[in-house]
Amino acid sequence: MWLSSLSSKQREALLGLAHNVVVSDGLLDPNEEGMLNEFRREMELKEGTESEYLELSGIEGIFDSRKARFIALINLLRLSYADGAFEIEEECLLREICQAFQVPDEDFMLLDNWVRRMLALEEEAASLLSG
Repeated sequence: MWLSSLSSKQREALLGLAHNVVVSDGLLDPNEEGMLNEFRREMELKEGTESEYLELSGIEGIFDSRKARFIALINLLRLSYADGAFEIEEECLLREICQAFQVPDEDFMLLDNWVRRMLALEEEAASLLSG
């Protein structure tokens, strides 16, 4: 979501952060893998582009605007919910990213709430389309 507006450096970094989120709970769910592929497509990265662990140190310099930081967080939250559960490890990692981004807890909670509502609407639409 809005990933095409990120710079190439931000796109690479987001893929690394996405990798961190996926492996944080120790399991790679097929839905998470599918969302990683969706990220690659939206960011116009090759299908086989590998995601690798990314150190959090310095990411605030890569995501240097509020908009880029919020785009990253929204998509990482979506990824966290892809397997149907927002695990404590994923939440802790996202809160660390928020700290690095200097995003207040209130904003994180607003983004989390927005993502959950959006996912519920997507699920409702899928149900309508299949019904």
